[in-house]
Amino acid sequence: MGYISKDALAHLKSYKYSGADRSITSRLFLNKYWTWLVTFIPTNVAPNTITLTGLSLVFFNFITLIYYDPFYLAEKGGATGPPDWMYWVWGVSLFTYQSLDAIDGKQARRTGMAGPLGEMFDHGCDAINTTLECILASRALNLARSRWTVSSQLAAVANFYLTTWEEYHTGTLYLGVFNGPTEGILLIVGIYFMTAQYGTSIWDRDLFMTLGLHKIDFLTDNLPHYRLNEAFMAFGAVGVTWNVVTSYYNVYKHEKAQGRSVLMPIVRLMPLPISCALNVLWLSYPNYNGSAIIHSPLFVPFLCAWGLQFAHQVGLMILAHVTHQPFPIFDAMWLWTGALAVDLNSKWLFDKEPIFQTTPERRALAIYATLLISLVSYGRFVYLVINDITEYLGIACFTVRKKDKEGHWEDAKKVDAQKKEL
Repeated sequence: MGYISKDALAHLKSYKYSGADRSITSRLFLNKYWTWLVTFIPTNVAPNTITLTGLSLVFFNFITLIYYDPFYLAEKGGATGPPDWMYWVWGVSLFTYQSLDAIDGKQARRTGMAGPLGEMFDHGCDAINTTLECILASRALNLARSRWTVSSQLAAVANFYLTTWEEYHTGTLYLGVFNGPTEGILLIVGIYFMTAQYGTSIWDRDLFMTLGLHKIDFLTDNLPHYRLNEAFMAFGAVGVTWNVVTSYYNVYKHEKAQGRSVLMPIVRLMPLPISCALNVLWLSYPNYNGSAIIHSPLFVPFLCAWGLQFAHQVGLMILAHVTHQPFPIFDAMWLWTGALAVDLNSKWLFDKEPIFQTTPERRALAIYATLLISLVSYGRFVYLVINDITEYLGIACFTVRKKDKEGHWEDAKKVDAQKKEL
């Protein structure tokens, strides 16, 4: 064993997943579909293979974006692609991702492969998807290089972090009446389909004009005039605010019932604003409205680096949850990101020129170096954690196999049958 301590590993065998899905959409419609869908998956297909297959579809969408619009300009910036039909592909791929993400747990129970490894792998894929969908959806909304895309990233990571933070404290993954994995994804699928049908320019229309409310003076005189894409972002902000309130309320009730401090969980929220603040600070050169990074080809690599750091952060949180370890407060990447953010903004912070990022080329080098470091750091974390858990629990990651009492890898059903005979 290497990455996870022996004491922490010992808790894995007693871990049991607990979830509460309050989504009306899931209960009335999707659960029946998911239960039907999983019956078509052979029992020799591992749950994590299903999850990874779903994520690969999202990667495919992202690759097509880079192919058709490598500089992330959108039509408003002069881009001529992706073609409208590609958004149909994005929508179908994302819906398939959601379906596969939903049935991996059902497949795990069918095959006897349920456990903490599956939860960590599922959450890790979802964390990666969070940033990728932010980039893709903002492109479909014709926002691309804009502050709204940053706002979308902030809302997305905040929503995911809060849900994971809530699970750490309560021991239960709560999915609300309107939640990201269900309604949130369906909403993005709808955006892709709308863009495929009408083009990205539809999202630049005035909200009141589109809804036929522009003749109501009371509304037009007293409410801000949003375009459809801006209105969607405002709706997302409302959703995040609601999630903050409900998540803390659930944690508050749980901690109070356990006789623990209701303030300590707030301290454990601090990694989120610290990480976000450092990334936003880096984006604020020479000023936030005229960000040299947002309005350049470096924006997507920057968001990808941020997304990998976020996935690592929540991965550590989930690992602490399943192994009953202290909450991970500090992230070493803060030192790197913070140093580069301060360096680039040293002119208005200290009235001094940057030390390293003195030219656009050096700024690009700093961002691509951050992307590489973030990728290597998170990749190392994923590899070591999977290796430690599979070795300790004797359960394979991408095949339906377990170790028998002699330590040989065998079909999971055979090993489970042997254990029942003992």
